[in-house]
Amino acid sequence: MVPSAVLAEYERHLRAEKNRSEHTIRAYLGDVRSMSGALAVAGVEDLPDVTLSDLRSWLGTLAASGVAASTIARRSAAAKTFLRWAHRTGRVPSDPSVRLGTPRQARHLPGVLKESEAAGLLDLAEVSADDDDPVHLRDRAALELLYASGIRVGELVGLDLEDLDLTGRVARVLGKGNKERTVPFGVPAGRALGDWLSRGRPLLVTAESGPALFLGRRGRRVDQRQIRSAVHDLLAHLPDAPDLGPHGLRHSAATHLLEGGADLRTVQEMLGHASLATTQIYTHVSVERLRSAYRQAHPRA
Repeated sequence: MVPSAVLAEYERHLRAEKNRSEHTIRAYLGDVRSMSGALAVAGVEDLPDVTLSDLRSWLGTLAASGVAASTIARRSAAAKTFLRWAHRTGRVPSDPSVRLGTPRQARHLPGVLKESEAAGLLDLAEVSADDDDPVHLRDRAALELLYASGIRVGELVGLDLEDLDLTGRVARVLGKGNKERTVPFGVPAGRALGDWLSRGRPLLVTAESGPALFLGRRGRRVDQRQIRSAVHDLLAHLPDAPDLGPHGLRHSAATHLLEGGADLRTVQEMLGHASLATTQIYTHVSVERLRSAYRQAHPRA
């Protein structure tokens, strides 16, 4: 229903004009193909023939088949973005998605570690690094930096040596949409990073390492899966702690910052959120903990 040539043009638009990441481009194109296939089966032959009713019927079919609300919301948003572009570039006479609603999603509280659990995790990482294995030194430094700064694991593995200022204890991070920001980190993270740079990285570095801050055993830039494995493996040794990945450390950092008195705007800037509404979900986590403590402790709870 959507010609392959139009999809190719849209892909070029996302990459060259909107500067979207490869992951986002794949997701957008996949959702547009899903819409195209479903509408073709329903009898819609050409892109200009798509109507609001067709789109609503497509989303309704997804809901009736048990597709998660978050997935439906994403596909709806992708369809609206595509059709807006198609109208602006003259491929459809009008945008049929203008009045297309987006399903309301339940806001799930992100999983977080308690402060004591985060401290326990980083203590485990430090003990593991006592054997001076360069990978253990790397994992300790990576986990300390993830929790200290709240950066995404993709941002962490993309760091280069020049992005790190150990003296000022700040890192320059390239976030979503190629937006650059500077994040601070504390003394423990600085110490772990110093140990990695002096005793770990030199043992792994090769001609293929380039400027990458974190390396794998073969000397190439570390990938996200290796960092995820390190987080999961260490958490498995921490009794009663939830099984979280690197993003759980980001959630934990944001929650603990707010609980410690940091204001929303500061946390928004540190995490690289485009919207304050995204940061506000962490206030719900804090309120849930407050309620839990209140129920346990107050005589008239």
